[in-house]
Amino acid sequence: MEWYRIFLHTARSGNLTKAAAELHITQPSVSYAIKQLEEGLQIKLFDRLSKGVQLTAEGAALLDYVEKSFHLLGAGEERMHALRKLTAGELRIGASGPIMKHVLLAPLDRFHAQYPDVRVRLSQGKSSDIRMRLKEGQIDVGLVHLPFADPELIVRPLISIQDCFVVGDAFLKWTTEVNDPSVLTKIPLLLLTQGSSTRRFVDQWLASQGIQAEADIELSSIDMLIEFALRGYGAAFITESFVRDELAEGKLHLLKLNVNPPPREIGVAVRAGRSMPMPAKRFVELLEND
Repeated sequence: MEWYRIFLHTARSGNLTKAAAELHITQPSVSYAIKQLEEGLQIKLFDRLSKGVQLTAEGAALLDYVEKSFHLLGAGEERMHALRKLTAGELRIGASGPIMKHVLLAPLDRFHAQYPDVRVRLSQGKSSDIRMRLKEGQIDVGLVHLPFADPELIVRPLISIQDCFVVGDAFLKWTTEVNDPSVLTKIPLLLLTQGSSTRRFVDQWLASQGIQAEADIELSSIDMLIEFALRGYGAAFITESFVRDELAEGKLHLLKLNVNPPPREIGVAVRAGRSMPMPAKRFVELLEND
């Protein structure tokens, strides 16, 4: 590469001494590099004149390739600077719909406002989907419900959440006092569909309370669970912070239990043993410092 750099400066200046001055090396060093390059290519690149050098036809042909090569390398370096400064690149994130809406959007808005030139790619799915996409390199950061263990991933707790059961006005009488969890056998249950980490969690908790309750309505969307609870179809199992506004406005009501589901955590997952792209690294720092 250094020989070609010397060749480029010599071709442009037409003078060995000028090329040496531009490169901050000695004139003999320029002569030696040109000689080595000509011997390596087995072709003459310059005619030596009394007042400098002039490219041969073969040298002129080589110059075209060398100029393009150094231009491409320069563009590559500029791209690296842009990626380092986050004026380019991609942020690839995966999360479930509820986590995306209630946990991810606020920090993502701040990131996007600070780094508008970074392209944001969101991938929605259950925890099992996020696990697969992370391991296959389709995304760089995943937000998941814990526990979430995998030897190929690094998972760190992010925030703690508390789940609850909420009802609409149709079941208001059950919200005036603290109830035993067995009350859930008397009210239709609105739960997420089988297969999600949230559904597994609530099923395990119900079983731990000796409750053999079945879901009357199973939905794949937290928003639809909230909607059906508002319309009086039963008690929806929801993360309390996700319905903070509806509870404050009196549209939904907390079903008070003397034994509540234990708190859960939402964590951030990345691939183990892999360097994160700069946008992903910065976003994780923003999440953890939030």
